[in-house]
Amino acid sequence: MGLKSNVAKRTILLRVNREEPEIEKIRLAASIIRDGGTVAFPTETVYGLGADALNPEAVKKIFKAKMRPPDNPVIVHVSSKDEVEMLVEDFPKNALKLMEAFWPGPLTLIFKASRRVPKVTTAGLDTVAIRMPSHKVALALIRESGTPIAAPSANLSGRPSPTTAEHVLKDLDGRIDLILDAGPTEVGVESTVLNLTVDPPQVLRPGGTPYERLVEVLGEVRLHPSVTAKREVDIERPHSPGMKYRHYAPSADVVLVEGSSLDSIVRKVREVASTHAEKGRKVGILATEETISLYDSETYIIKSFGSRGEPSSLAKNLFRVLRELDDSGVDVIVAEGVSMEGLGLAVMNRLRKASGYNIVKA
Repeated sequence: MGLKSNVAKRTILLRVNREEPEIEKIRLAASIIRDGGTVAFPTETVYGLGADALNPEAVKKIFKAKMRPPDNPVIVHVSSKDEVEMLVEDFPKNALKLMEAFWPGPLTLIFKASRRVPKVTTAGLDTVAIRMPSHKVALALIRESGTPIAAPSANLSGRPSPTTAEHVLKDLDGRIDLILDAGPTEVGVESTVLNLTVDPPQVLRPGGTPYERLVEVLGEVRLHPSVTAKREVDIERPHSPGMKYRHYAPSADVVLVEGSSLDSIVRKVREVASTHAEKGRKVGILATEETISLYDSETYIIKSFGSRGEPSSLAKNLFRVLRELDDSGVDVIVAEGVSMEGLGLAVMNRLRKASGYNIVKA
């Protein structure tokens, strides 16, 4: 079934003030949520595609619009800690500690789900993923809707996540009801997902809350093997988005170059880029501020996604620059690997998945 067969409506794009969201615009969006529709909205991480988390038919519209596999669970967004109680079966003792330290913010917690949460929202699992975003537009929308909002990233399944409303429109125009446009997102990669139904807690997806911060608060925290995997990990039933299937990928092929020194990475990137160019392929290079001048800009399309000294800049710009390289018509993107400390862990997790684990060692 092609894209056109699902397109039956016009998507409204509504600009909204990120700091002081106009209440009439939020109320319009909230009325769509309450009526079982779909609204894309900004969070501090990426744009999410929202529907009433407690309305199974509404949540099905998210999966249809994104062309998302039905066994890939979505995250439920709340506007206060009090809302969690009705969504979960039990409340682990470390949950409150984490909420106090990181909510609102880019941390998703996995609990045993209560019967109130529809199975379509949890992708048939007995667990539910919940977070409280810090973006004022997101919080206002959830509050005004009067219901928790289920919201994966607002992109076609498998594509780079959207960090602007324009990205959402490019992927989902005509497939969803409304987009609230509050400008670019701040964090740029999705939330960290932490499973609290196991002991010790386990990170299922690295994201905007660094692993090191979780360890500071909890002591022992483990990483799921898929977080740092350099090849596909066989996961039958994913408990978190981003664990199974190809994710974050542009249309172009991606080759990720990893190495122990920056010099060796640059040499290998040049070598890989040259090999593809000799085959007549149009090559893009995903570089950093420290290296962008070291490549031949007449032969390749080169873009920096931030500074190695500021991992937050790498995270913020990653998906935007991948989309820009795609839009430039390249056939292959050769990407530099970065340090896996702090937010670098999330960046490398996304790049490895975007490349389909096509990793070259320098």
